[in-house]
Amino acid sequence: MSSCKLFAQDTTALLSKPDSTLTFSDSLNIFRLIDSLMNMAEFTSTSQLAVRLAYNSNVLWTGRTLGIEQFGLSPGVSYYHKTGLFADLSSFWSKDFEPKYYLTIFTGGYMHSFSKRFALIASYDHYFYNLEDDYIPYNNALTITPFYDLKPVNFRLDYSFFFGDYSVHRLMPSVGVTLEKKNLFKLDRISFFPTVFILFGDQTFSEIIFPTTRQEWIAAALRVRQGLPWYIIETKRVFGLMNYAISAPFSIRNNHWNFTASYVYNIPKALPGETLTLENSSFISASFTWFFDLSRKKSPL
Repeated sequence: MSSCKLFAQDTTALLSKPDSTLTFSDSLNIFRLIDSLMNMAEFTSTSQLAVRLAYNSNVLWTGRTLGIEQFGLSPGVSYYHKTGLFADLSSFWSKDFEPKYYLTIFTGGYMHSFSKRFALIASYDHYFYNLEDDYIPYNNALTITPFYDLKPVNFRLDYSFFFGDYSVHRLMPSVGVTLEKKNLFKLDRISFFPTVFILFGDQTFSEIIFPTTRQEWIAAALRVRQGLPWYIIETKRVFGLMNYAISAPFSIRNNHWNFTASYVYNIPKALPGETLTLENSSFISASFTWFFDLSRKKSPL
């Protein structure tokens, strides 16, 4: 007769409190930032400043929904230099969190186009949480994203390493199709780019092993005499599939502004040993961005 095993999620795995809900945010924050950078990089000979306001109808963490009523707002500003360097500052607000303004993310990185088809983006994120009494396991992230565009099909592979008191890895391949029409209804461009994401990651779990045989109970009694628990706790890290996501963004670009609305459907998957009850979920997001060309020469007086 073997030992009785009970799987329990470690604090680095559960992350169900508001302080951790946007640690990864389904990696769609990365998607949104890259989309903004791609729009800015169209003017490769100039430097650009972008100011945006984004809305989510639901707040998520790696596909784990926290309820459709928990909408969030995210204002932000991005700077793209014509050399490929960029910086971004995003803040997050939700009516259901306390405090409502609870997170600011600073991003700095570099984007390089090797050809018309292939580009690479590398970035560093730091998370500033406005939560004094809550435990934050990760507050930094390193991300690298190769991007290959075959027009109309494009491929991406996002790898993120989150670290702080603990560390986790996230790997998200995606494939999308870009359908666009230029100079329609006096608009510069209207585009629709459905994308399929697959999210892989690792998580830490604690395995509690209870004695069941005579020998195991004897060993448990000896541990108790030594001031140790009568059960055994083994911690292990599991890597696997965490989430499928289908995104259907619709974008309008005209002059110096861009509007994007997107519907996202999530299909979360439990890792081996994960005790969360996961259900499919969906949400709607929208963002409005205004671009400023910083390289225009002023007319002489």
